Amino acid sequence: MVVADTTKADDIALALEQQIVAGDLTPGQVLRQETLSEQFAVSRTPVREALRRLAALGLVSFEPNRGVRVRTLTPAELREAFLVRAELESLATEIAATKMTPEALQELGEAEERFERLTEQLAGVADEDERKRLTVAWVRGNHAFHDVIYRVADMPLIERLAKSARFSGSAIWAPKNAGAIEGLYIKNEKQHRAIREALEAGSAAGARALAREHVLASGRLLEAILEQSRQPRKPRRLRSV
Repeated sequence: MVVADTTKADDIALALEQQIVAGDLTPGQVLRQETLSEQFAVSRTPVREALRRLAALGLVSFEPNRGVRVRTLTPAELREAFLVRAELESLATEIAATKMTPEALQELGEAEERFERLTEQLAGVADEDERKRLTVAWVRGNHAFHDVIYRVADMPLIERLAKSARFSGSAIWAPKNAGAIEGLYIKNEKQHRAIREALEAGSAAGARALAREHVLASGRLLEAILEQSRQPRKPRRLRSV
């Protein structure tokens, strides 16, 4: 039951994060736990956990007697989050390079291949609903690759702090001017391959440098997507996951 609630909290947090970053949920909008519980067909426990995760990212705020409100994500806050994550994730990758096993490298390679396939599929999709479905899979595929590295590094504090600055919303595919964005997605996928190859070669310094640049590039990807999606949009009703 705990596992199920955790998985559902992940799904809800991702769905809300994407809607906040995309502008479907506007700054100041109230997110009521009872309403979210009904819309996502879950108890309030995973909803509360999802909201706590969004608060850790600075996307919502808990206000006494007012509930939870959507915050404005400033460019400065976004850049700071990616700078913090870049340093921590690169450190974890450097440590993992000294602990990698053949089994872990095989798992990492399989995660890389899945991520590559998802990137190719996402690039070729025009239908909005299908793109959103693939976006969720893309986010999870990205996390799966990095989670292998975190597990091998076995540094729980570094992992926890780095993940608290992890923005899944960077995977929102913007159909407008998609050519430039597509190039950033392809670069993102190729960086996974470079990191895996550095780890396979046992190059701790190389893996660290590549991981740092990869996270910073992910930040630039999100900034580019946000720039495209900053236009007036009407709030939409939340979807169940």
